[in-house]
Amino acid sequence: MITSLGNRTVKEIAALSQKGKERNQKDVFVAEGIKMFLEAPTERICGVYVSQSAESEVLLQCAEKLRGLSYELVSDEVFAKISDTMTPQGILCLVRQFHYDLKGILEDKGNGKIEKQMLLIMLEDIQDPGNLGTIFRTAEAVGADGVIMSRRTVDLYNPKTVRSTMGSVYRVPFLYVEDISSIIKLLQEKGVCVYAAHLGGKEYYEEFDYRKSTAFLIGNEGKGLRKETAACADMFVKIPMEGKVESLNAAVASSVLLYEAYRQRRM
Repeated sequence: MITSLGNRTVKEIAALSQKGKERNQKDVFVAEGIKMFLEAPTERICGVYVSQSAESEVLLQCAEKLRGLSYELVSDEVFAKISDTMTPQGILCLVRQFHYDLKGILEDKGNGKIEKQMLLIMLEDIQDPGNLGTIFRTAEAVGADGVIMSRRTVDLYNPKTVRSTMGSVYRVPFLYVEDISSIIKLLQEKGVCVYAAHLGGKEYYEEFDYRKSTAFLIGNEGKGLRKETAACADMFVKIPMEGKVESLNAAVASSVLLYEAYRQRRM
């Protein structure tokens, strides 16, 4: 059992929780909590840590999955140091990061065409971990094909973001890109229609057909989309709102648009 706060492993896990650079260098991230452990792909787990006081409960709920894995027992004091939550559930694991490319997300077979009707969400400079995690959950719920993000978007592997995905981080393909405008143009060349959620929209979002290949473009929580990015979209769409509200939370706006596409495709 690890009891020392100065233990090398303890310091490494704490660094992984706190620093994106460490996560990227080691190509792993921290997933904390029973649900996140149970849903993590077993073949990608490279370390499991259980707090002393929670061992019995963890074994009760995770016995089957732990059967094929070894775990390190740590004191409660040590677990508090490596945990990122106020009320730890007593288990966390290290998971190897996922890597996707645009060709894979689009299922591009190299003939310049997309073989299916895609549904994508594109995010520019989203900063709140909870927003990003919620968008991933919604993307999975509607069967979206992937999430494409600007490089300035918050780190998906931030522990707060990982938790807020509620497991969708394991299943939804994603890609960070340096120049989101160039990706928009590439998608358009492949027949994807890009709709920007924008206050300058003249028509409401329900008025469009999203059964064809579709991408929704969502901007930063405070500033919205950059002008040059918004200008690349095929169409601006707006969401009707009452009262003095000028805009919706980025995650809420994403959910409204994605579920409209999902509704249309289920008809």
